[in-house]
Amino acid sequence: MIPSLDPKETKTSDAKVTLPLQGWVQGLRGNNHVQFLQLRTNGEIFQVVCEKEKLGEEMFKQIKSLPQETSLVVTGTWQDNPKAPSGKELLLISFEIVGSSSDYPITPKEHGPDFLHNHRHLWLRSKRQLAIQRVRSELSFAIREFFRNDGYTLIDTPILTGSIGESAGTLFSTEYFDLGQAYLAQTGQLYLETAAFAHSKVYCFGPTFRAEKSKTKRHLTEFWMLEAETAFLGQEGNLDLQERFVKSVLKTTIERTREDLKTLDRDPQPLLNYLEKPFPRVDYKEAINILQSAGEAITWGEDINAEREQILTNHYGTAIFIQNFPRAIKAFYMKQNPNDPKTVLSADLIAPDGIGEIIGGSEREESYEKIVERLQEEGLPPEDYSWYLDLRKYGSVPHAGFGMGLERVIAWVCGLPHIRECIPFPRMIYRLTP
Repeated sequence: MIPSLDPKETKTSDAKVTLPLQGWVQGLRGNNHVQFLQLRTNGEIFQVVCEKEKLGEEMFKQIKSLPQETSLVVTGTWQDNPKAPSGKELLLISFEIVGSSSDYPITPKEHGPDFLHNHRHLWLRSKRQLAIQRVRSELSFAIREFFRNDGYTLIDTPILTGSIGESAGTLFSTEYFDLGQAYLAQTGQLYLETAAFAHSKVYCFGPTFRAEKSKTKRHLTEFWMLEAETAFLGQEGNLDLQERFVKSVLKTTIERTREDLKTLDRDPQPLLNYLEKPFPRVDYKEAINILQSAGEAITWGEDINAEREQILTNHYGTAIFIQNFPRAIKAFYMKQNPNDPKTVLSADLIAPDGIGEIIGGSEREESYEKIVERLQEEGLPPEDYSWYLDLRKYGSVPHAGFGMGLERVIAWVCGLPHIRECIPFPRMIYRLTP
């Protein structure tokens, strides 16, 4: 078995130490005297210096002819080089080919998005994709880190469910043995609420599914969502939590991925500038007035689409909360606004730069009678939600929560134009492979 090595743990100060490094040929450049081999290992790219004078004619010739993505084990000595991708490079002594490669389809030339997505399993090896997936990894870790440090308990909610949390028209359904229809979860929220009555502060983080026939750059049919629920918390406290959460995890992620953002040509300073400002809390009614003043033909009661969200974030110059939406266009579990019964205590956090909604949340309705009323208005049979209604029978308390779509936040951090690059294997209405 070939030994494994984490090159970051190598002591570069000792030039006499030779250690094996495993990886794949990312690229090769040079001349008849020296070749610079870019070796990908552990998701990073290291420079291997191959000198003809030290290696000899035959070995140097073999190095020059290595095809892209050939897998290798190389041995050499580490030396500092600030111009190298990792700040150091390996001076090659010997190498061994582990797996050959020929006619690798993704070359340095330009390829169209369809071609690249058809070869997504290979495209993940590219420098740009390596950077995006590292940002995703760091952001995911920062999210879990935030909630752990804040005293939240992780609850894994089911993906297969018999109860729906939002619109029935956006559900993937399947036959479930002799029990009828089951659905791929749109949200873990209903189950998370039950756990909040046990642990007070809970969150879940996993895949969710929306059968929306949307082809926009902001939509996927399968995406990852962070959801949190907190007992004894009202709407204002919920918004405070969301703002603190978003600012914390984004700052942490940017700090840990600055080199990756450079690879993506993403200057994080404009994003950091947004995070230094308070996020304005704009009433839905006020948002409609602003849009009407900007010439938009929109009336109270309509949802606010992506283009209009951008008008609003441009107006305020940062991310904003739009709050107190009309009751008729929001989910049954949202608490009726005591100051305006036509609205609910809900809010969407809208990111600037065309990203749009990244969080949706609300204070939850704690009244048994009002929940039943809303279920009936939505045409949902209350008996299917008996377990959920039990929360309102046995020690109901004010509580609130929110959900954040991971991929839209990745697009914001990385400055990406399309959400499909933000997940390893995107699922869209026209794509189910690879």
